[in-house]
Amino acid sequence: MTAPASPRISRRKQPQQARSASVVTAILEAAIQVLAEVGARRFTTARVAERAGVSVGSLYQYFPNKAAILFQLQTDEWRDTTALLRRLLEDRTRAPQERLRATVHAFVRSECEEAAMRVALGDAAPLYRDAPEAEEPRAAGTRAIQAFLREAVPDLTEPACRIAGDLIAMTLSAVGEAISERALRDDQIAAYADGMADMLSAYLSGLAQPRSAPAIRP
Repeated sequence: MTAPASPRISRRKQPQQARSASVVTAILEAAIQVLAEVGARRFTTARVAERAGVSVGSLYQYFPNKAAILFQLQTDEWRDTTALLRRLLEDRTRAPQERLRATVHAFVRSECEEAAMRVALGDAAPLYRDAPEAEEPRAAGTRAIQAFLREAVPDLTEPACRIAGDLIAMTLSAVGEAISERALRDDQIAAYADGMADMLSAYLSGLAQPRSAPAIRP
């Protein structure tokens, strides 16, 4: 059986002039509003065009379908998250453990502040999740963590670094999502972030310890 074709999610063209850039900005801002109001299932290009004050034809000059708009919103979110991770993890004025703790707190806070949009984008993920364009921005955050691990634990082998980076990234994502879905006070959010930072800090310390050979039973 032939696999279904992935949807086209790349932009038709990049804006080259200020006016074109302002149209794209208006479309994306309108898309955020529409997504927050009606959710992924009722999200349509017609609704976005109407909110942005442009024709559907003008919208299609830049985005071929609603999946492309949603993917751009998701890509922007991934890019912002990666920038946050890099800024904190690359701050060599602080010890690795301090950087990791600051990263956990900032990430959890960001997840809680953007919970509604993240949930809506999560609902829309099937529209673009399997498209090849989604792999690069989705993996950028994990690579930032792996780069941090190479510096913090220089003796870590590359396969172990990849596994550790994946585990930390998945833990941040899963726990951050779970925390953001609960109605918590600021002090409660901080307490959860502290707990996760403690666990990941202990994991980081364990990575730096030499591993003994497994015992062989007679």
